[in-house]
Amino acid sequence: MSRKHEFIEESRKQWSSEPAFVASMAAAAVGLGNLWRFPYMVGENGGGAFVVAYLIALVTVVLPIMMLEVSAGRLSKGSAVQTYRQVNRFGVVYGWFVVLITMAITSYYLVVTGWTLGYAVDAVRDDLRVFDGFTGGFNSLWYFIAVTLLAALVLAKDVQAIELMSKILMPVLLLVIIGLVIFASSTPGWEQTKDFFFQVDWARMADGKLWAFAFGQAFYTLAIGQGYLVTYGSFIPRKTHVPRACMIVAGTETSVALLAGWMIFPFVFSFGLEPGEGSQLAFVTLPRVFENMTGGYWIGILFFGLFFAAAFTSSLAGLKVMIAAVAEEFRLSNTIAVSIVTIVMLVLGAASALSFTPMQWTIAGEPVLDAVDRVAGGNVIIFSGVLGAALFCWFIPPQRIRTVLGTATRWWEWRIYLVGRYLPLVMVLWILLTYAFAQLGITPDSS
Repeated sequence: MSRKHEFIEESRKQWSSEPAFVASMAAAAVGLGNLWRFPYMVGENGGGAFVVAYLIALVTVVLPIMMLEVSAGRLSKGSAVQTYRQVNRFGVVYGWFVVLITMAITSYYLVVTGWTLGYAVDAVRDDLRVFDGFTGGFNSLWYFIAVTLLAALVLAKDVQAIELMSKILMPVLLLVIIGLVIFASSTPGWEQTKDFFFQVDWARMADGKLWAFAFGQAFYTLAIGQGYLVTYGSFIPRKTHVPRACMIVAGTETSVALLAGWMIFPFVFSFGLEPGEGSQLAFVTLPRVFENMTGGYWIGILFFGLFFAAAFTSSLAGLKVMIAAVAEEFRLSNTIAVSIVTIVMLVLGAASALSFTPMQWTIAGEPVLDAVDRVAGGNVIIFSGVLGAALFCWFIPPQRIRTVLGTATRWWEWRIYLVGRYLPLVMVLWILLTYAFAQLGITPDSS
């Protein structure tokens, strides 16, 4: 064990500074979950009510778990597997479980990232098509392969490549989003968007499904339980203030998500479209919107270029989780680990890519991509995040986490252990009560 830990220490590199680490972690958190999934969830779950529930979930539960995962990675200075090996033997099993979850999510995430690249290319060519037209051939497969190989080239340069991309992309992403929001404020749907976000239906706050969706979205967008934060935390500079860094990242992620809603919904309402269109907001609706608006060519290029940049950076983070685990557990060089993970992704992701081609691969009548997303990208993430927090908070003494938090106060330590130890118990109680009420025919709407 000591020789293995020595190998990990020698092979591990650190970010150059706390701002560089924050920028890279924020870039990993900002992706399809913010620019596509968050607006979709807001539209499907009552607008302002969902936003309030999401913010409560973020502050009370998700942020402390985020700090715990980053601190855990900093403590071990290893991959997700190495990090959870500190707990007990089961921790190793859980560590590989996290890697497998990330593998499943990244396999289809790369496919969707390929779509964003394809739409960005079509926008430059002034040939934006609706989703059915785009996937009528094998574009899903070709762009998936292109994105996967491009990511492999970036990761072959190791951490510095991600840091450089983050420094360049994050300011550009924020500027483009803010610019599009300013443009959207001049559309007829701006007033309706304000009502949609600020008029909260407080009766919906009693809906358990709303809270489940809000927590799921918070876990998804901050990459809880997926190994991202543990892996990135293992590269953290020595003097980094973990709570401060996490709050900046969470604030950036939330701001981008809210701005994405303010960017998209004014166009949706201006053209009389439904806010709950889901993925169609980006891949079906917006090409038509850009086609019929003044300056739509340039706005289309900006939007889909932004979409690709965010999705690609998040894909890099997911791949890094797997590469770190393979390299460190099997003592392989970064180049060999990148090659192995790339081959695995090409094989696994091809099934999701082919589900949106004329071959239409399905699982039980559902496209492979949708089936994998529904299983791996839903409640499995919440289960993984809560289980990981429980393992650390019940089996690792608070003093060890305190040494890597980088703070003088015990306030955050207390918050982390309160959530990590007792959230699993609350969830079990909630599940049992929900089941009991369902058996009795009692629902929130019952009189």
